Amino acid sequence: MSRSIPFSQIEFRFLKIMATSASTSGIYDPARAFGDFAIRRLTPHVMDAPHWHGHVEINRIAGGALHYDFDGAPVIVPEGGAALFWAGVPHRAIKVTQAGSAPPVLTNIYLPLDAFLLMSHLTALQQALLAGGVIALPHGLLDEARLDGWHDDLAGGGEDMRAIVLMELHALFRRLCQRPFACLRPPGLAAQGGAHSANIRHVVAMIRHIIENLERPLANADVARVTGLHVNYALNIFSRVMRMPMKRFVIRMRLARARALLSESDLPAATIAARSGFGSLSQFYEAFKAAYGETPNAARAG
Repeated sequence: MSRSIPFSQIEFRFLKIMATSASTSGIYDPARAFGDFAIRRLTPHVMDAPHWHGHVEINRIAGGALHYDFDGAPVIVPEGGAALFWAGVPHRAIKVTQAGSAPPVLTNIYLPLDAFLLMSHLTALQQALLAGGVIALPHGLLDEARLDGWHDDLAGGGEDMRAIVLMELHALFRRLCQRPFACLRPPGLAAQGGAHSANIRHVVAMIRHIIENLERPLANADVARVTGLHVNYALNIFSRVMRMPMKRFVIRMRLARARALLSESDLPAATIAARSGFGSLSQFYEAFKAAYGETPNAARAG
């Protein structure tokens, strides 16, 4: 018997899909709008130049403090502190201070931006980060024991364990949204070529409209209409902030939903294609194979 999955669950299925594709090669690729999910521990160091990549990132420093330049604005992550930010804002570590005899340790969590944007009940946080805000995480929300557990889970677990870690990150973000944000860098400062907070709100509105209407035809003008802006101006904002055209973003979101349905249901491929917004089964097969290197049937069998 076929069973369908309500879209309220799709975001978690998508997180599971994201959990299977982690690699270090995609972490710092500035040409990609979205990177891979990963947690890394390293010794912090001064960076020669700013960089940016397709993640929402958490940096937690132990045994020292970390001084950043965020697109021209200074940010200090104190000893034992953790900062949450969109890594699409050019940033650079400019100074590392040591608090004890041992070298400081930096733990970085890299969450793909599209996975973050699919998480529900985070509108205020999504807007704040996309507008260039750097948010300090309360000490009780992310301690060393939790980080140790997540790090070990990812090192020794399979895709199910990775999906659990992603869901726990979602819960952490929802807890964070229950109180006013403590900002190390306030939202609204220039980022991504001058994409200010008003533009970010428009981009978030377009993204949410896309995700909530994937099964329907999505003309650029229809998506842009939710902003009240001229369609060409809205598309320009979207491309500048997301670093990909809207059409490509829509296809990626449709493929994410389709792959989740293939993994978690026994629905026919034609039904999955329709529920994911593809105009025909042949279009679905062509896009899926181009993205994943295999047919939908092969992905389901694997």
